[in-house]
Amino acid sequence: MDDPELEAIRQRRMQEMMAQHGVGNQQNTGQQKAQEDAKREAEERRQMMLSQILSAEARERLARIALVKPDKARGVEDVLLRAAQTGQISEKVSEERLISLLEQINTQTSKQTKVTIQRRRSVLEDDD
Repeated sequence: MDDPELEAIRQRRMQEMMAQHGVGNQQNTGQQKAQEDAKREAEERRQMMLSQILSAEARERLARIALVKPDKARGVEDVLLRAAQTGQISEKVSEERLISLLEQINTQTSKQTKVTIQRRRSVLEDDD
């Protein structure tokens, strides 16, 4: 059962796999670091733009919302950034304007919950 050719093939394959994982890990680590850096820079630019768009009170309120509902805060930020990029916002957004925007978004995204209760008669119940 000890075939020298088979053993040589296994050894070469093992060395190839080790080389791929060794070099691959270094490349993956470099790529991950580059991706993390790009994400961090993008987030910093986003926060810088938001600080230019929002007043201090509005930024505070949005930060508090982000603590409770991060996805909702991210959506509001996206709406604000798009509006600023298209020129719809000419001055800093006040807290009152942010509240009205939040209310509009709530009415658009609110889900109507409907509960229906179906009562079934038990086999043991006798109404007759």
